Amino acid sequence: MATSMIGGLLAQDYPSDQIIASDIDSEKLKQLESKFHIQAVQDNNTALAAADIVILAVKPQVLQNVCTALELSHAPLIISIAAGVLATDIDRWLGGDQAIVRCMPNTPALLGLGASALYANSRVDEIQRQAAEHILQSTGITVWVEQESQLDAVTAISGSGPAYFFLFIEALEKAAVDLGLDPSTAACLTRQTALGASTMAMDQDVVKLRQQVTSKGGTTEQAIQSFQQNQLEKIVLEASHAAARRSQQLAEELGQ
Repeated sequence: MATSMIGGLLAQDYPSDQIIASDIDSEKLKQLESKFHIQAVQDNNTALAAADIVILAVKPQVLQNVCTALELSHAPLIISIAAGVLATDIDRWLGGDQAIVRCMPNTPALLGLGASALYANSRVDEIQRQAAEHILQSTGITVWVEQESQLDAVTAISGSGPAYFFLFIEALEKAAVDLGLDPSTAACLTRQTALGASTMAMDQDVVKLRQQVTSKGGTTEQAIQSFQQNQLEKIVLEASHAAARRSQQLAEELGQ
């Protein structure tokens, strides 16, 4: 995800000499230096010494150790993309009184097609909000939520959502093979259909789109009725609530 953000910023003409990456993996740093021509160091404190914005792009399970090891001599904007870790916990680990933006991106950010939700604590000013938004928009669209708890819903929908669509594509491909198509044809038709449908859905009413395709007495109507009889909407609702609950549980576990 960090690589996607660096690439997105540079694509928007952000100066490469204003970006510093830090990682314990020297090989990764060499790759970043070679690909993006940015500064790369193995010490986090070296990287943040003069930074106005610090992006915490690490796994949630190691975030506490990373934060407590930082030596903050100034007050940069802190942006965390670690899922499930509350801003209050990050602030506590950093010593308190920090401007923190939490964001929940998703994997299509790797293609510049991400959907990210952002939450700012009370110490984040308007200039910092704009800066955080600019950074995340380098990987796709952004939305702000005013309550941190809403990030649990975001995690359940857009954060985890790509996997749901991958699962549906997988199931549809298997159905195509079961109906007699070879696997390569099944994959080609299914994935292009998913791309076309999602593209149409971006700027049109999905209910109307579905109704337009669903001719009375036709083949699509039979499939839709089967989905409804098997309670597809209930399945999606229950799955989304399960993901949101797990997001809440992770916040409690990681905060401890």
